[in-house]
Amino acid sequence: MSHPAFAGLDFLDAAVIAIDHDGLICYANPTANSLFSLRAVVGNYLAQAFGQDSAVVMAAKAALAQNISITEHELIIFGSEGEMYVTLDATPIESDAAALLLEIRRIDQQRRIVNEERLQAQQQANRELIRNLAHEIKNPLGGIRGAAQLLAHELPDPQLKEYTQVIVDEALRLQSLLDRLLTPHRLPQLKELNIHEVLERVRSLVLAETPSGLAVRRDYDTSLPDLIADKEQLIQSVLNIVRNAIQAMSGIGEVVLRTRIARQVTLNRRRYPLALKLEITDNGPGIPEHLTETLFYPLVSGRPGGTGIGLHLAHTYVAQHHGTIEFESRPGFTSFTITLPLNAWQKQD
Repeated sequence: MSHPAFAGLDFLDAAVIAIDHDGLICYANPTANSLFSLRAVVGNYLAQAFGQDSAVVMAAKAALAQNISITEHELIIFGSEGEMYVTLDATPIESDAAALLLEIRRIDQQRRIVNEERLQAQQQANRELIRNLAHEIKNPLGGIRGAAQLLAHELPDPQLKEYTQVIVDEALRLQSLLDRLLTPHRLPQLKELNIHEVLERVRSLVLAETPSGLAVRRDYDTSLPDLIADKEQLIQSVLNIVRNAIQAMSGIGEVVLRTRIARQVTLNRRRYPLALKLEITDNGPGIPEHLTETLFYPLVSGRPGGTGIGLHLAHTYVAQHHGTIEFESRPGFTSFTITLPLNAWQKQD
């Protein structure tokens, strides 16, 4: 059981280890237990866990001896997954429970957090820009459509009316695009739902609108609990990703919808004990490399005739549910992973 003095450290995404003046490990949070398999050595010495000459032990000794905080960057240490690069902070503390706290964070984890924050900031800036631009365009667009309709009534030649109909149709298409760009600003309508109901709806839709060369396979964890979410937004998010996959495969291939539980997940700097992990994979050609940095930006598309709205909306909707979307891709395999905390709304202030 965790010592009361360290209870607040249990949910940090960094590995935290507390030792006393003699180097005895008196606490390791769940991340440390997972990263270094330290549960069995709590109560033993730091040198036994990492090795007498390890950078972790040397930093701890120096921090204790000089009573100063020490930070080491890009250290190479070994954990449960083998060799890894980490940042280490060793901080003396005044406590009856321990003398020093060691905070160890994987560098790839830090980069992921930085990338998440950068993408969130960029998406927010994009949303504001597009919202303002859409409002500026909507009024003159309505005027253009109205003028074309009035002109059609004045023209005696049916062939000329075809030209005005083109103007009306294109104005309506642009109006629809603007409406879709503005849609994310609607707040989620939260209800309790089962994620598999969402996936079955998406599956039935895409199978109905796609020829027989498509297979949509299920790989569900039926023990998953319900979550509080906006059903329509989740359907639209998953549908946009699946449709993109189908279009990339020209309607011939396989899409797999997979659900799993994830434990002790950090999303947007919040730690959640339980999360839902939804993977959408396909065996299509993969995402062009030049799009990987801007894939979720609005109006970015790798498909001729694509609007570049689908993945932008999916990212926005998932972010509104305090979740994340990540992807990996190579020729013959593309996977989008949506991670949603199961108790996100209860944790909000």
